[in-house]
Amino acid sequence: MTSPDIIVIGGGIAGISAAAMMSEDAEVLVLEREPQTGYHSTGRSAATFIRNYGNATLRALNAASEPVLAQPDGIAESSLLSPRGELLVANEEELDALKAYAAGGSGIDHITADEAVQLVPILKRDRLVAGLYEESAQDIDVDRLLQGYIRLLRSRGGQIVTNSEVVAIIREGNDWRVETKGLSVTAPVVVNAAGAWADIIANMAGVQKIGLQPFRRSAVLMAVPSDISGAEKWPLIASAEETWYAKPDAGKLLISPADEDPVDPHDVWPDDMVLAEGLHRFEEATNFPITRPTHSWAGLRSFTSDRTPVAGFAPDAPGFFWLAGQGGYGVQTSPALAALTHALCCGKSPALATEVVTAISPARFALG
Repeated sequence: MTSPDIIVIGGGIAGISAAAMMSEDAEVLVLEREPQTGYHSTGRSAATFIRNYGNATLRALNAASEPVLAQPDGIAESSLLSPRGELLVANEEELDALKAYAAGGSGIDHITADEAVQLVPILKRDRLVAGLYEESAQDIDVDRLLQGYIRLLRSRGGQIVTNSEVVAIIREGNDWRVETKGLSVTAPVVVNAAGAWADIIANMAGVQKIGLQPFRRSAVLMAVPSDISGAEKWPLIASAEETWYAKPDAGKLLISPADEDPVDPHDVWPDDMVLAEGLHRFEEATNFPITRPTHSWAGLRSFTSDRTPVAGFAPDAPGFFWLAGQGGYGVQTSPALAALTHALCCGKSPALATEVVTAISPARFALG
């Protein structure tokens, strides 16, 4: 496919889901720099759907994505969600953060410190003042989601080429020519879904950047001691100011320091000191014994200055479409952003409200 209708740069969940949707109406080619799809942020996600996570625009994207994740027709044979719940806990200093999270939310229950300990017995009662419980938070089967979109894309004739790092993007007439070390393709539309590398791709194409900043987020897996029962049924637990969070994961406990250290785009690894400090914060809040982790890793969460995703055509470059800046919301918002990308790139009317489409448009950066 040397002259597709649309070239998608980036084979994470954003690029793959958008490509799968657009392939209903167009010939789509995905170029992925790594040997496999979903290698960076997608494959290192905490894999949780939280309806009230993020600002008002993100909550609208969450709401639009949830029905697809629950009934993924054409993507998977059964729901990609499973019950989990989310528990936010606060000490005296974190009450304002707890209040801010609840503002504008739905399906959130205010609970007492005693009720929080009943839900998660390892919490130290004397450290707690209040909590919020969101029963509707659910685990996402990220691998089934990604693989389902890949199957859908290929069934519609779309193609994915891995090991294809883009080295040049050149405007030629009404088309874009995208070059890798072994491939040269042209198309009238390029979708920039390159994750942490999205500003680099834009700069390569001579397009105004959006000020994307990648941040490192680390996590460990730790064995649950045999004398602790029922851990697999715990909700995701997090401090109200997000200084740590934890959730059951395949018989172990995933613990994150909730770090957010600015870094350049790269294949990121955890920092031992950051992990140690985060585990100490978790240990101060719980009675869970900290031992040697069985596994540790880090991923990149890339944000714009307003911490809202970017989806839409660049105002300064015809046919150059932004799909970036999803931060820590990329997996759970992928169905909504894929549908929007499909609509805008294929001449359809978006299902999202106009104010949401405007809020995530790259034109907001051109306007300052």
